[in-house]
Amino acid sequence: MECYNKFADIYDELIRGDINYSLWGEKINQICDKHNVVKKDYLDLACGTGNLTINVGKKFMSTTAVDLSQDMLTIAQEKLRNSRIRAKLLCQDISLLNLRKQFDLITCALDSTNYILKNEDVINYFNAVHNHLKDTGIFIFDINSEYKLKNILGDNVFNYDDDDVVYIWENEIENEILNMYLTFFVKEGQVYKRFDEHHRERIYSEKFLEELFVKVGFEILEKLDNYEEDTIEDKTERIVYVLRKK
Repeated sequence: MECYNKFADIYDELIRGDINYSLWGEKINQICDKHNVVKKDYLDLACGTGNLTINVGKKFMSTTAVDLSQDMLTIAQEKLRNSRIRAKLLCQDISLLNLRKQFDLITCALDSTNYILKNEDVINYFNAVHNHLKDTGIFIFDINSEYKLKNILGDNVFNYDDDDVVYIWENEIENEILNMYLTFFVKEGQVYKRFDEHHRERIYSEKFLEELFVKVGFEILEKLDNYEEDTIEDKTERIVYVLRKK
């Protein structure tokens, strides 16, 4: 698993215009209601700075959040406290999850599953989720689709400049892994400080994942296009799965 480092400090600013966590949280809660999920114990995997954790967790009695980055968890903890949500935050690799507790809802959003690169790790990840899920609970997660990673991000270069943060983002695909090389320049006073990040996402086919669900012991309850439509198109960029134990 990759781990965000200095990126944690500017993460929210960069995704602010792209992700509506309030709408995502509302949709997830609607899905829970539809499938009669008891809103007691909630677990958010790869929680980042806690944006989804807050929007979903406020409907649950107990909230737990896990991330590999301590920097992300520090920011999430402050946000949760300010939102008056009592939550337990843990620094763990989600492919090695070990909480000794089961949950009514588990989420893993914003293509965090794509960051799991090895077959062994992704199998361990789904098995761990299965073990931590109550029999009546559901697991909701999303992936960047094969189409998006190959055709939208692909071997392309992007840039961003809002005066306070400037970045250059270069991508290349190798052996079904998208390598993302990011160079940031963050304004501090009158100067810009540079730091570099290397992120990798695995290109997962729907066929591969859905065969894995069967092996692990999940059934697909729903399959959504970006937390909205229930029809997946050829050019769907974010696929959302809703799973339950068989």
